[in-house]
Amino acid sequence: MAANKAYNPDPHAHPGLHVIALLEAGKGLLAVLAATGLELLGPLPLRAGVDRLIVRFSLDPEHGALPSLLNMISPGAVHLAAAGMLAYGALHIIEAWGLWRAKAWASLLGCISAAIYLPFDVYAIVRHPGWASWAVLAINLAVVGILARDLVRRRRRPTT
Repeated sequence: MAANKAYNPDPHAHPGLHVIALLEAGKGLLAVLAATGLELLGPLPLRAGVDRLIVRFSLDPEHGALPSLLNMISPGAVHLAAAGMLAYGALHIIEAWGLWRAKAWASLLGCISAAIYLPFDVYAIVRHPGWASWAVLAINLAVVGILARDLVRRRRRPTT
C-alpha cells in the first residue's frame, strides 16, 4: 500500500515539488527583475507616469489619491520598494532551491506562504469574480495541498 511506504528522500521522486519550485523560481526572478528595473529607472519616470494619469483622467492635481502618491515618490521610497521586492524575490528563489531538492523546510515555507494568500484570493473572487481570480485560488489551493501532503508524508511512520 502506497500510504504505508517510507518517505522517499530522493528529490526525483517528487515531481509535484519540482513544478512548484519552477513556479516559485519564476516569481522570484520576476521580483528581482522588477526591483532591478525600479532601481535603474528611479523616481522620475514613476512621477511622470502618475502625472500622465492625473492629466489623462482630468483629476484634481492638488487633492486625491494620485497626487498623494505623487508626493510619496522619492529616491528613498524607490530604494525601499526595490529592497522589498529584492527580499521577496530572494525568498522565493531560496524556496525554489529547497523545493527542487525536496527539503522539508522549503515545503513548510511554501505551504505557509501560499496559505497566507488564500483569504486574499477569496476576497478577490468576491470583489472581482472571473476566471483569473478562480485560477489563482485553484493554483494556491493546489500548492498548499501538495506541500501539506509532502509534510504529512515526511512525518508518517511506516507500518510493518
